[in-house]
Amino acid sequence: MNALLQKLGISLPIIQAPMAGTSTPAMAAAVSNAGGLGSIGVGATDAKGARDMIAGIRAASNRGFNVNLFCHKPAVADGPREAGWIEKLRPVFAQYGAEPPKQLREIYKSFVEDDEMLAMLLAERPAIVSFHFGLPSADRIAAFKQAGIVLLASATNLADARAVAAAGIDAVVAQGYEAGGHRGVFDQDAPDEELGTMALTRLLVRELSIPVIAAGGIMDGAGIAAALVLGAGAAQLGTAFVACPESSADPAHKKLLLGAGAEHTIMTQAISGRPARSLANKFTAIGQTVSRGQIAGYPMAYDAGKALNAAAKAKGETGFGAQWAGQAAPLARALPAGELVTQLKAEMDAALKRVAV
Repeated sequence: MNALLQKLGISLPIIQAPMAGTSTPAMAAAVSNAGGLGSIGVGATDAKGARDMIAGIRAASNRGFNVNLFCHKPAVADGPREAGWIEKLRPVFAQYGAEPPKQLREIYKSFVEDDEMLAMLLAERPAIVSFHFGLPSADRIAAFKQAGIVLLASATNLADARAVAAAGIDAVVAQGYEAGGHRGVFDQDAPDEELGTMALTRLLVRELSIPVIAAGGIMDGAGIAAALVLGAGAAQLGTAFVACPESSADPAHKKLLLGAGAEHTIMTQAISGRPARSLANKFTAIGQTVSRGQIAGYPMAYDAGKALNAAAKAKGETGFGAQWAGQAAPLARALPAGELVTQLKAEMDAALKRVAV
């Protein structure tokens, strides 16, 4: 067993990505029970909701699991920009007989200022906590370390990965540009280097002294094997688990993922206000008609996005959802999460055997 797996308390180098709004306690428990690392994303809920999710995992598994937190810069209101985005979407709302919100709310609180979430996690002590969009303060990191919690953090480039290592985080998740869902960029106003998973993984393995977890575009055991050959200690898969029955992705998202729609993904900021890779749909088409500066900031834009999706779904239109998926989406399979982990291991072992020959 490599040092990272020993630290994480798992037997397989397979980590299920903590997809907020899609990963569930049932999914995390099934993955952990199968020998991988199950995860939940709690960036879209409060401390009570997160505590309930943790309790759900523990009711179904006695294995370790990962709790993921959003560490974005707290939102700063920009009235004119938000009003402009509302007006841009108003005609689309009208197509479905609805009015857009009068003003946009900060629907997700960043962990960097969420004391209740911190207190809850220190009381519950999950085995692993991970960070996305940046890092919390040094004192929060120290509190987790003192509680014996293993820490992971996403990075999309070498500079952010170096900051992760310098902060004392135990391992870095190398999120390639292929990955589905939100980019883990620390500064979304800076140019995105758009590094692919394999290039980023190898770069971080060479440059850092902490373990690297490859993430983005990995959908099967051959992909996991490739990451391991490049020096990663494990691979993190998200889109691969979206079609599982334990997933809370809505039926339209799963149908699109398992059909021809999976062949087209696009990076968009229009849905939430932060860059994220989605299956191409009606919302991503809107994003292609506007400039970055016209879209409200995160998470206020998400307030509008969720309202538009609800209005459209009420009229039978499902093309405005946050249908996150990575570039290798056509490889998705609708298997129970535990069975998928078993299949991934078999594929990984076969691929590593081919490499060894």
